[in-house]
Amino acid sequence: MKKLGFIDLFIDEWHANNYPAWIKSAKRATEFELAYAWEKAPKTGARPLEKWCADFGVTPLKSIEEVVEKSDAVFVLAPSNPEVHRELAEIPLRSGKPVFVDKPFAPSKADAEAMFELAAEHNTPLISSSALRFSTELDAYRNKPGTTYMETTGGGGSFWEYSIHQIEMIVSVLGTGATRIMQCGAGGVEHMLIEYPDDRRATVTYTAHSPFATRFVHEGKMIINQDCSNYFPILLSEILDFFATGKSPIDAAQTIEIAALVAAGIKALEAKNVWHNL
Repeated sequence: MKKLGFIDLFIDEWHANNYPAWIKSAKRATEFELAYAWEKAPKTGARPLEKWCADFGVTPLKSIEEVVEKSDAVFVLAPSNPEVHRELAEIPLRSGKPVFVDKPFAPSKADAEAMFELAAEHNTPLISSSALRFSTELDAYRNKPGTTYMETTGGGGSFWEYSIHQIEMIVSVLGTGATRIMQCGAGGVEHMLIEYPDDRRATVTYTAHSPFATRFVHEGKMIINQDCSNYFPILLSEILDFFATGKSPIDAAQTIEIAALVAAGIKALEAKNVWHNL
């Protein structure tokens, strides 16, 4: 079995605690084993690396270098701290081994481009995605022409951390090419408009406790999805397929544009009701 390694800022977090079960239930579960883990520093009040590894049957390692050396493929997690992804991923991206970087991929378009450039320089397969991209409700529309307008809703702890999920869904359906955005929310609701040069539009509506849902116009017909389902198990299956083949199902240009849209959306919260060019 191929060995997988987790690299994290602090290991006792929701993604690291739940990914192991989805790895075991993925289509390629018999081909991969979560074997190693490393954290930069434990979070106050959380399980330290040794305890976490004992609970999950994983071997704790002492450095990123050791994880990369012993693993066949690597997860760079830290899902709440994209500002550390470039640092944590630098050694993995020089390895030539497949790397998954958790969402949000990068805090800026420049960081996103730099990570893909480093990966390309060392022939390292690289993928990043919000799980919401793989909602079953989007299967018939993802990366296909014909959608002219899309609305998403969702919640979470903050727009800063959770807008990635809605933006990932939008870009997975509408593709790249957005030109500008506007924040025009009020009263505890953040509402972001995304404009494309060919008269397509999208909106991101964030409220803390809102479920994820989508509504969009495809070939003139309104498609309404009240739910987003099965996305985490599918994400982990897609990651293992990527680890096995080295081929990403996601265009790097989409991941870079998603980073740009998230960063622009966060910055635009400081200056609402005006357009901000990407």
